[in-house]
Amino acid sequence: MPYIRRSTNSPITMKKTLLVIFVLVLTFTSSRSQSVVWPAESIKELTSEWTGERTPDGRPKVSDQLLERLKALSMEEVWGSLRNRGYLTQFENFASTYQNGWEILHPEQVMTGRVVTAQFMPLREDFNNYVQKQAEKEGTKTPVTNYAPIIKLLDGDVYVADAYGKMVEGTLIGDNLGNAIYKAGKRGVIFNGSVRDVEGLSQIEGFNGWIRGSDPSAIKQMMIANVNAPIRIGRVTVLPGDVVLAKKTGVAFIPAHLVQEVVISGEYTALQDQFNRYCMETNKYEYVNEAFVVERDVFEKDFQQWLDNNAELPMSRAELNEFLEAREARRKARE
Repeated sequence: MPYIRRSTNSPITMKKTLLVIFVLVLTFTSSRSQSVVWPAESIKELTSEWTGERTPDGRPKVSDQLLERLKALSMEEVWGSLRNRGYLTQFENFASTYQNGWEILHPEQVMTGRVVTAQFMPLREDFNNYVQKQAEKEGTKTPVTNYAPIIKLLDGDVYVADAYGKMVEGTLIGDNLGNAIYKAGKRGVIFNGSVRDVEGLSQIEGFNGWIRGSDPSAIKQMMIANVNAPIRIGRVTVLPGDVVLAKKTGVAFIPAHLVQEVVISGEYTALQDQFNRYCMETNKYEYVNEAFVVERDVFEKDFQQWLDNNAELPMSRAELNEFLEAREARRKARE
């Protein structure tokens, strides 16, 4: 029987071929397009170590309870916990010889919250044209300006922007946008850049800001490059959904998946400090060369008994027990 070559142009084959081509084109196009506002799926992949609840835009949603408990921690306690987990550059105060430090609207007030990020750059027309067209493709119907990050804010969010330290004509907000920010997030801002109308911003009850300076000029020759993407604030890489602790000594950005551990570790350290003071005041142990003369196991047993009898715990006992078990497991693994 002679060989008969089957046609590859059947309707089914053609449809399959067209589908493959369409998928390849779509994949290629997506890989070639840089998002202005990062999509939820990209943020989820970026923050994949977080396993809890998320906001609609994909950011980790650390609980309000942990945000509140975080306020009581010292910056040293937070920094120490992060350092122990290998995060060595999560604190910034811009206090080097060649930089002005933070100006804080209300230095006496501590601010915590979930981060929404924005990256500003000097205006370049061809790049800005791309940004505006790409943002429209993504569903942004209005021009992308310094208002773009504000419409992303939810209750508990802090607006964090890198404006490359620009002062004159680098003012990201005045009191009108400040009111919009507080209405949406009930927090404030952290800007590597400037603001205008500090007097008006300072009068917004509950609003706070860590800024590099202020100027009466309006924003000019600046553009948004992206929203809810990774940015840099001084020596810190900041991700959308990080939790920020802002105090008069500086700001720390905590990866969402480490917040609970950082909080409990800091609370536990504070309890240890209380017990140490108790031991000194009561002469419970001999104290030589900045250390108690006592066996470690005895000290730990006495500390646990003191916790049971005297301490008002900032965490639940279940949380504390889980933390102690994990800490002991890490200690044994190092031996």
